[in-house]
Amino acid sequence: QVELVESGGGSVQSGGSLKLSCDASRFTASANWMGWFRQAPGKDREGVAATYVGSPSTFYGASVKGRFTISQDNTKNTMYLQMTNLKPEDTALYYCARGVSMAAIQALDPKMYDYWGQGTQVTVSS
Repeated sequence: QVELVESGGGSVQSGGSLKLSCDASRFTASANWMGWFRQAPGKDREGVAATYVGSPSTFYGASVKGRFTISQDNTKNTMYLQMTNLKPEDTALYYCARGVSMAAIQALDPKMYDYWGQGTQVTVSS
Protein backbone atom coordinates (compact mmCIF):
# COMPACT_ATOMS: atom_id res chain seq x y z
CA GLN A 1 0.00 0.00 0.00
CA VAL A 2 1.39 3.33 -1.04
CA GLU A 3 0.57 6.22 1.23
CA LEU A 4 1.82 9.72 1.85
CA VAL A 5 0.09 11.67 4.61
CA GLU A 6 0.42 15.42 5.04
CA SER A 7 -0.35 17.31 8.24
CA GLY A 8 0.33 20.63 9.92
CA GLY A 9 -1.79 22.94 7.83
CA GLY A 10 -3.94 25.65 9.37
CA SER A 11 -4.86 29.30 9.38
CA VAL A 12 -2.35 32.02 10.20
CA GLN A 13 -2.00 35.72 9.75
CA SER A 14 0.35 37.28 7.25
CA GLY A 15 3.93 37.09 8.54
CA GLY A 16 3.23 33.95 10.53
CA SER A 17 4.78 30.50 10.30
CA LEU A 18 3.68 26.91 9.88
CA LYS A 19 5.49 23.61 9.64
CA LEU A 20 4.04 20.90 7.41
CA SER A 21 4.87 17.22 7.74
CA CYS A 22 4.72 14.42 5.20
CA ASP A 23 4.61 10.97 6.77
CA ALA A 24 6.00 8.38 4.38
CA SER A 25 6.42 5.63 6.97
CA ARG A 26 3.80 3.48 5.25
CA PHE A 27 5.20 4.15 1.80
CA THR A 28 6.25 0.76 0.50
CA ALA A 29 7.87 1.89 -2.73
CA SER A 30 11.28 3.57 -2.85
CA ALA A 31 11.12 7.31 -2.32
CA ASN A 32 14.43 8.90 -3.13
CA TRP A 33 13.12 12.11 -4.63
CA MET A 34 10.40 13.93 -2.71
CA GLY A 35 8.73 17.27 -3.15
CA TRP A 36 6.13 19.71 -1.88
CA PHE A 37 3.57 21.26 -4.17
CA ARG A 38 0.60 23.56 -3.70
CA GLN A 39 -2.56 24.37 -5.55
CA ALA A 40 -4.79 27.35 -5.03
CA PRO A 41 -8.38 27.40 -6.37
CA GLY A 42 -8.43 28.07 -10.08
CA LYS A 43 -4.66 27.81 -10.43
CA ASP A 44 -2.25 25.16 -11.66
CA ARG A 45 -0.35 22.98 -9.23
CA GLU A 46 2.90 24.75 -8.34
CA GLY A 47 6.22 23.26 -7.25
CA VAL A 48 7.30 24.58 -3.85
CA ALA A 49 10.36 22.59 -2.78
CA ALA A 50 12.05 19.26 -3.35
CA THR A 51 14.89 17.20 -1.99
CA TYR A 52 16.82 14.02 -2.52
CA VAL A 53 16.31 11.78 0.50
CA GLY A 54 19.50 11.40 2.50
CA SER A 55 21.19 14.30 0.74
CA PRO A 56 21.44 18.02 1.60
CA SER A 57 20.40 18.94 -1.94
CA THR A 58 17.29 21.11 -2.02
CA PHE A 59 15.43 23.03 -4.69
CA TYR A 60 12.84 25.78 -4.25
CA GLY A 61 10.29 27.59 -6.30
CA ALA A 62 11.08 31.24 -6.90
CA SER A 63 8.06 32.47 -4.95
CA VAL A 64 9.09 30.74 -1.72
CA LYS A 65 12.88 30.79 -1.84
CA GLY A 66 14.28 32.34 1.31
CA ARG A 67 11.04 31.85 3.24
CA PHE A 68 10.43 28.08 3.09
CA THR A 69 12.78 25.28 4.11
CA ILE A 70 12.45 21.62 3.17
CA SER A 71 13.99 19.02 5.45
CA GLN A 72 13.74 15.36 6.32
CA ASP A 73 14.07 13.01 9.26
CA ASN A 74 15.12 9.69 7.82
CA THR A 75 14.71 7.95 11.18
CA LYS A 76 11.01 8.75 11.04
CA ASN A 77 10.69 8.58 7.25
CA THR A 78 9.17 12.04 7.40
CA MET A 79 9.65 15.14 5.29
CA TYR A 80 8.95 18.66 6.50
CA LEU A 81 8.26 22.08 5.06
CA GLN A 82 8.98 24.97 7.40
CA MET A 83 7.16 28.04 6.14
CA THR A 84 7.99 31.49 7.49
CA ASN A 85 6.91 35.03 6.64
CA LEU A 86 3.73 33.63 5.13
CA LYS A 87 1.76 35.79 2.72
CA PRO A 88 -1.88 35.64 1.61
CA GLU A 89 -0.71 34.39 -1.79
CA ASP A 90 0.69 31.28 -0.05
CA THR A 91 -2.89 30.18 0.64
CA ALA A 92 -3.37 26.80 -1.03
CA LEU A 93 -3.74 23.07 -0.56
CA TYR A 94 -0.26 21.70 0.02
CA TYR A 95 0.75 18.22 -1.16
CA CYS A 96 3.79 16.02 -0.77
CA ALA A 97 4.70 13.72 -3.61
CA ARG A 98 7.29 11.23 -4.81
CA GLY A 99 9.44 12.17 -7.77
CA VAL A 100 10.37 9.67 -10.48
CA SER A 101 13.94 10.87 -10.99
CA MET A 102 16.60 13.35 -9.95
CA ALA A 103 15.34 15.60 -12.73
CA ALA A 104 12.00 15.73 -10.94
CA ILE A 105 13.39 17.52 -7.91
CA GLN A 106 15.37 19.93 -10.06
CA ALA A 107 12.42 20.79 -12.28
CA LEU A 108 9.69 20.86 -9.62
CA ASP A 109 7.36 19.70 -12.37
CA PRO A 110 4.28 17.92 -10.98
CA LYS A 111 4.17 15.72 -14.09
CA MET A 112 7.38 14.11 -12.87
CA TYR A 113 5.84 12.94 -9.59
CA ASP A 114 3.81 9.77 -9.44
CA TYR A 115 2.47 9.34 -5.90
CA TRP A 116 0.65 12.07 -4.01
CA GLY A 117 -0.79 12.65 -0.59
CA GLN A 118 -4.28 14.04 0.00
CA GLY A 119 -3.06 17.49 0.90
CA THR A 120 -3.25 19.84 3.88
CA GLN A 121 -4.83 23.28 3.70
CA VAL A 122 -2.84 26.42 4.47
CA THR A 123 -4.76 29.69 4.75
CA VAL A 124 -2.98 33.01 5.29
CA SER A 125 -5.04 36.07 6.11
CA SER A 126 -3.91 39.66 5.66
